[in-house]
Amino acid sequence: MYSGFTMKRDIVYAAVGGRDLKLDLYIPNNASRAVPIIMYIHGGGWSELDKSWCPYPMRMLDQEYAVASIDYRLLQEGGAFPANLHDCKSAVRWLRSHATDYHLDGVHIGVWGDSAGGHLASLVGLTGDVPSLEGAVGMSGSSSRVQAVCAYFGIMDLCALAGPDPDHDPVAQFFGRLIGAEPISKHMDKLKAASPVTYASTGAPPFLILHGDVDTIVPLSQSVFLYEALWRAGSDVRLHIVHGGDHLDWRHSPADIPWQAAEIKNLEDAFFYRTLKGHERTQKT
Repeated sequence: MYSGFTMKRDIVYAAVGGRDLKLDLYIPNNASRAVPIIMYIHGGGWSELDKSWCPYPMRMLDQEYAVASIDYRLLQEGGAFPANLHDCKSAVRWLRSHATDYHLDGVHIGVWGDSAGGHLASLVGLTGDVPSLEGAVGMSGSSSRVQAVCAYFGIMDLCALAGPDPDHDPVAQFFGRLIGAEPISKHMDKLKAASPVTYASTGAPPFLILHGDVDTIVPLSQSVFLYEALWRAGSDVRLHIVHGGDHLDWRHSPADIPWQAAEIKNLEDAFFYRTLKGHERTQKT
């Protein structure tokens, strides 16, 4: 599967604090036209894994999408919010600015992420071109807006998970690392600023949100919160609940049976076709 592609490894998309930020770019061979881009943001609790964790979107190469898997600064590398978001947006801008160099369609970029990557992917989608969240790294002349977001089991409302006594809640204390501020009770505004639900609006790109109903790490309610916020705003959003699906991370197999169901792949295929390739059909008719 997806053997017909060219891989460009370790492309530097930005440099910050003396560190090069890199991405791996997978380009389908012999594409009939410039191909849309799916940018993948790995999970790992904002502190684990790297761009080599890219199990889910690779099958899209067979359908003539390019896949870009990115590194971003982890918490122990100075990647507290919003620095990690700045990195992701820099990657979008780089891909858009350099699309023609690789025969890619830089107008149509989707972002896909799991867990912490689902959180960051949702923020990328909901804060496109928001000046205070753009950062100063990368191709500042290009837009960071994306045209589609697929989010797997992300944390969407950090305040809701912080608990009634956040200063003594271990989950909330971990969030303190994410926002780089403690005690949490005095920085709830920063938790809110790091929560995708805060930015739900009518202008959001289309969202496909997927979450398992037996998730043992991130409650299903987190995806429900974002779905409801986008639905109330009148946005294009769909929530798909994976029955029997647990949280997938480096401790679980990406081949977990509930997540490999044909209905899930069909949903994803239809979603990205509609959002990133539907314009081709419109232009032909």
